[in-house]
Amino acid sequence: MKSLLSHRLSMDGINDICLLVQGEQNHSLKELLYQLTLDDDRRVAVNALWTFTHFTAADNEWLYVKHDQLIDRCLKEYDPTKLRLILSILLRQPFKEETVRTDFIDFCLARFTDARAPYAIRAQCIKLAYEQMKYWSELLNELRQMLDLISNEPLSPGLRSAWRQVMKKIKA
Repeated sequence: MKSLLSHRLSMDGINDICLLVQGEQNHSLKELLYQLTLDDDRRVAVNALWTFTHFTAADNEWLYVKHDQLIDRCLKEYDPTKLRLILSILLRQPFKEETVRTDFIDFCLARFTDARAPYAIRAQCIKLAYEQMKYWSELLNELRQMLDLISNEPLSPGLRSAWRQVMKKIKA
């Protein structure tokens, strides 16, 4: 599988790998793919992460047990592409009130307010902050205040969209 991931992939290539590892009978192949997300070869790691972002909903559930590991990786990741892909994977996972991590909430708040961070990462962090903070009204109020702060700066269309989506949920 590493050789499949070691070169530039098209969507057809991603779909082929997804087909190869889909289904409950292929959990060992999913684990192999997950281990390749940690590979020293950046292209292999990025392609493996990119593949996980295209998993079907049923196959994506396999990643739920990796939830804390993925969060730990976000907190340490310096490569913006890898970080963006890991955040995309986390956006497809449920956040339960009893397992919310304050360190990840702090990470998301810091990233989405950082004007130097890539727009895509900021937008993902807005959504992830909401998914974690929605259980507590006092935290939602804090999130709203922080979103109000960034609304005064020029926002990309994607960042503005994430901002609007979350503000709409907060006000609902």
